[in-house]
Amino acid sequence: MTQPERWGFEVTGLVQGVGFRPFVLRLAHQCELSGWVANHSRGVRIEAQGARSSLRRFLRRLDDEKPGLAQITSLQVQPLEYSKAGKDTGFTIRESERNGPNTATLLPDLAPCAQCLREIFDPGNRRYGYPFTNCTSCGPRYSIVERLPYDRIHTAMRGFPLCPECEREYGDPQNRRFHAEPNACPTCGPQLQLMDSDGNVQDAGQSALMTASDALAGGAIVAMKSVGGFQLLCRAGDANTVARLRQRKQRPDKPFALLYADLSGVRKDCHLSEPERQLLASQARPIVLLQARAHASRQIAAQVAPGNPNLGVMLPCSPLHYLLMDRLGVPVVATSGNRAGEPICIDNDEALARLGAIADLFLVHDRPVLRPLDDSVARIMRGQMVLLRRARGFAPLPLELALPGSAQENGDLLAVGADLKNAVAVCRGNTVYCSQHIGDLGERRSRSLFESTIRDISRFNDLDIKHILTDRHPGYASTRWATAQGLPQTPVQHHVAHFFSAMAEHGFRGRALGICWDGSGYGEGGILRGSEFMTWDGGNGLRRLGGFRPFPLPGAEQAIREPRRSAAGLLYTAMRQQAFSQPALRALFTQQQIPVLTRMLERGINSPECSSAGRLFDAVAGLLGLAKENSFEGQAAMAVEFAAQCSGRSSRYSYRLTLENEEWILDWEPMLAALLTDIRHQTSTNDIARTFHNTLVQMILSLAKRSHCKHVFLSGGVFQNRILAESAATALEADGFTVYLQSRVPPNDGGIALGQIYYARIMSIATSRSEEGNAQCV
Repeated sequence: MTQPERWGFEVTGLVQGVGFRPFVLRLAHQCELSGWVANHSRGVRIEAQGARSSLRRFLRRLDDEKPGLAQITSLQVQPLEYSKAGKDTGFTIRESERNGPNTATLLPDLAPCAQCLREIFDPGNRRYGYPFTNCTSCGPRYSIVERLPYDRIHTAMRGFPLCPECEREYGDPQNRRFHAEPNACPTCGPQLQLMDSDGNVQDAGQSALMTASDALAGGAIVAMKSVGGFQLLCRAGDANTVARLRQRKQRPDKPFALLYADLSGVRKDCHLSEPERQLLASQARPIVLLQARAHASRQIAAQVAPGNPNLGVMLPCSPLHYLLMDRLGVPVVATSGNRAGEPICIDNDEALARLGAIADLFLVHDRPVLRPLDDSVARIMRGQMVLLRRARGFAPLPLELALPGSAQENGDLLAVGADLKNAVAVCRGNTVYCSQHIGDLGERRSRSLFESTIRDISRFNDLDIKHILTDRHPGYASTRWATAQGLPQTPVQHHVAHFFSAMAEHGFRGRALGICWDGSGYGEGGILRGSEFMTWDGGNGLRRLGGFRPFPLPGAEQAIREPRRSAAGLLYTAMRQQAFSQPALRALFTQQQIPVLTRMLERGINSPECSSAGRLFDAVAGLLGLAKENSFEGQAAMAVEFAAQCSGRSSRYSYRLTLENEEWILDWEPMLAALLTDIRHQTSTNDIARTFHNTLVQMILSLAKRSHCKHVFLSGGVFQNRILAESAATALEADGFTVYLQSRVPPNDGGIALGQIYYARIMSIATSRSEEGNAQCV
């Protein structure tokens, strides 16, 4: 008989909060092994002993049969000294170990699994109608965890002692709630309350849910405490209530998201492809942008998404949402519980104070939310998911950088991103942890959330930040905060960060072309760029290949809010004093405004130059009469996209491509002249918008051919435009290029922090190799 052996296993990856320890225990029993399993700061530690053949079978099945939500990043095995004392003690789950810095990965908050849903809708089940039902396959994670290891005492559930029945489930290896840390039931778990806007309790328990549902059906606005914070709800077909919500929330035009009970309801109002269906029904439960059907307005008020052919749609992300929608039976608006520009509320008292003038009723509960998590937003492009906002359901999943080694001379890195759509990121070795969406840092509460998120993400991962990466823009709140910390700081140019964000996601660092189009990015010498083509040589050489011909923005920040000012700057650059004789431009300004604008442009007063693709879209929107203002970022550009969506025109305008100071300039002046001619000839606005898109695609292709790069990365907020991104990718691939879009982090500024880190890490490696080479030469 062979001598029994003892092996130690170190498992890292998504192995906490997914039922991995209960799985290991059951597997060890099946393989007739004794020993133990425990969470620790890096993942899961296992010590098992028995016959070598049993240990080999255990090792093989450990990866092959792991729980569906688990992901093993690394599995290290080492022989240990056999313990005779442990021979007859069986296999157990030990208390979590604390040894070294946290590197374990925690799952995001996940929608209910099928088994939990069956229970809450089964009148014979003890969890019937209970809105906080969960198990090891679903439920809250990141929103309730204070720190790792992932144990109940480290979560927002520590204030809810388990009742005897839940304790039995928690301790039963055969139960799917075995060591399910958020486990709860109506006896021992969180409870609902319904309050009025003054905080007076109107109802409690299941009755509170029923009363809230009836109030929604009757035209009320309800603030509901969701998984990651508050949502504002109202019946989507009630035009008056939707208008009232817009007025109270100070959100005049930006589309509202919709919550549907199930996929059949979505199909009635929206076109739904198979990739879109899968994304909607995934446990991440993001808001997915879908094309509305022509008859959707029968039950969706026009005020939900004014002038927008798409609807942002989501399915229930928690048992509470399922129960509410099952009773209500019609789609509801489900928008972030905040005022415009502010972070969402997570605390009951905070919600009453900040949302009391918006909501009529408050459906709250007593389980704390430890960090705000907006609903994630995504759309399908070219058959794959493109995240537009990364939050609930996706944060805090890390990204691994495809770089050699894992050591990092400068210690842990913090990247503070940009000021719009801010998200921060931290890096240890080759692992990057991107925060959830924070928002725009122009508002005081958002800046406070920015600072608390940095503290949170650093503490959560036991980081000791030694170096901060920022945008080059000196006026950004994120840059000013970083400067005040007194740590070494490295600025990364805005579009370089966009480019490297896309490369990081695809694990690419070879020779490539980056095409980065957005509203604006602070360039060298303070120039506002927004249409950069840049090449990377795969080592440490980055060169600007070209961009749009610059034009001024009269009024600077005001021009970003008023598309007509971008149009004025564009026409003035092409025609000088003759610009305001153009009917298309004169129609946009009063007689009193024209002389003022002319003087500003002639003398360069408060009229910074930009080369922005986003502002070019604004100018076209203004000339076509599609948008008078940008009440939210990208509104005018979206209007041009929506108009183009209604045309199948394949023609394009002419343009010029010139070489100046070793950079290619895409001159839009011939396109502008042809576009104005089409306006005078009363060509369909939709056809003009489509021709404009077609021309941009041809511009992209013409400059890509001059890059001598096979691999092309598209990044920046403008490439959230589905027509432009898909058409450009198709044209480039037809010409032999390999095209990469972003997916797991947004192409907008929400991905900037990741790009800052990837660029800094690559340049650090290049510098180290150069220094090693020099040392060898010496």
